[in-house]
Amino acid sequence: MNTTEIKEWLREVEHPAKGDKNIAELGMIENIEIVDGKVAVTLAFEKHRDPLAEYLIGSTKATIIRHAGPGTQVEVKTVIRNEAPKKKPGLDLGFEELENVKHVIGIASGKGGVGKSTVSVNLAVALARLGYKVGLADADVYGPSVPKMTATEAEMPDAFQEGEKEVIMPLEKYGVKWMSIGYFAKPEQALIWRGPMACNALKQMILQVRWGELDFLLIDMPPGTGDIHISLVHDIPLEGAVIVSTPQDVALADVEKGVNMFRNESVKKPIFGLVENMAWFTPAEHPDERYYIFGQGGRLRMAEKYQIPLLGQIPIVQSIREGGDNGEPAALSSRPDGLAFIALAEKLAETLK
Repeated sequence: MNTTEIKEWLREVEHPAKGDKNIAELGMIENIEIVDGKVAVTLAFEKHRDPLAEYLIGSTKATIIRHAGPGTQVEVKTVIRNEAPKKKPGLDLGFEELENVKHVIGIASGKGGVGKSTVSVNLAVALARLGYKVGLADADVYGPSVPKMTATEAEMPDAFQEGEKEVIMPLEKYGVKWMSIGYFAKPEQALIWRGPMACNALKQMILQVRWGELDFLLIDMPPGTGDIHISLVHDIPLEGAVIVSTPQDVALADVEKGVNMFRNESVKKPIFGLVENMAWFTPAEHPDERYYIFGQGGRLRMAEKYQIPLLGQIPIVQSIREGGDNGEPAALSSRPDGLAFIALAEKLAETLK
């Protein structure tokens, strides 16, 4: 008894569902081994286990014993060919929609309340005013504010099916393409999600959107240094980050946490610069006066300590707050506040050349 004989015997085992072709013709005999008189046969099935598998296993054993003689020990194993690889946990989204995006930049802050979203929206508008093609993804999934700041709350992005993939079209206003989870929830609706759900929503807000050709895609990140940030830097081709803070010492301490997160060995993303928001207060009737109500020089010390450039300083001006509430970003104007955002945009663009 040898393997050639056994393979010939197995031509007698026909597959009832394959036009009575035998398992040898069908290429189902993956392997035959004879060790110490014991026969081991491996049968291969395509993708999903054949419903007639047990019948074929029994017929294989019976055929070999009939030819080799009673008492012959026969073991039949099975394998699955072309088995689909197991999907990783979470959404299986590729980077196709980012192929024509030159720079993907995160706008981050170590803590909330520093005006990160205000800076993100106005920076996007300022870059567009400079002639760049810009998009902004509102990744602050717990408190999306882009719809309010752009007066697009009543609008709903279009979505369509493209093969097996759903594609979302961003809204366009002020020369910027906008996307936010806020477009899919009522303004008063609290978004209470666990970490994995928030991370998946974030990926959809970025990877399923038809951004088209962009020079800059800004990502308004949630404040802090949690699992959403880790997911972002690991699952999105983020080029680097800009960190926003205010001059107070307590805010500077949180900036250090943000800097250390991006420089951590498991993240290692460059920080393109710091933005000092609410750097000073300027009364509208006295535009040349500056009052450093939150302190002065802290951002410069932080920039020197970590060798990170100071990209810009944004004053406290009533029109910035009013513009955010009314959906008309301050960067649209030629007032001092608007010019501050234009200067910030110019500095960032120059840094990334």
